[in-house]
Amino acid sequence: MYITQHSNITDPNVLDELWALYVAAYERIATADITRETLFRSEFDAVMADPTNKTCVVRDDGVPVSMITIATDIGATRYLSRAYFEHREADRLAQGLVHYVMWVVTHPDHQGRRATFELARGSLTPESVLGALLVFDLPESNQPNQTGGGAELFHRLAQMVGPVSLQVHGGSRYYALDFAPVDAGVATDTTDGAPVDAEHASA
Repeated sequence: MYITQHSNITDPNVLDELWALYVAAYERIATADITRETLFRSEFDAVMADPTNKTCVVRDDGVPVSMITIATDIGATRYLSRAYFEHREADRLAQGLVHYVMWVVTHPDHQGRRATFELARGSLTPESVLGALLVFDLPESNQPNQTGGGAELFHRLAQMVGPVSLQVHGGSRYYALDFAPVDAGVATDTTDGAPVDAEHASA
């Protein structure tokens, strides 16, 4: 295995092979999360071509098996509030040190194997050297609770390259008003199917 570092990717062949990895990695969670976690191909190509984004790829016999893309200009993404970090991390934001993980993907055949550790080493070492604040988010399938889960795994991987702390920031919860006929006063929690007394539910 070896690592390649990229930015401003426009080569159609490279885009095709990275897109194939991206799709294969996200396929397993397509039905697990309410949000659409995957980009459309045109969106993916735009992210790859943006020179402010950097992509680290682990290859096995030349084939991409793991990849991370990090945005170094959060103002260019639609995922983070620049105002939020201007209020909390003004100095580092001004220095260009607030970065955002657009995605981390590993081919299903390489999950939990050497590729994951190689990717962490290749992508997180530069962030550690810079002293960056690397922001990331996780779907519920990878982070069912505030602690543990994918966040703790990512933290442990980061500890391999240098001292690092894990911060917890806000998140979104999704709800739905279901107008299908139901028993009066009973709502359904779709996370586990348990009935909830709507009369005592708080907004």
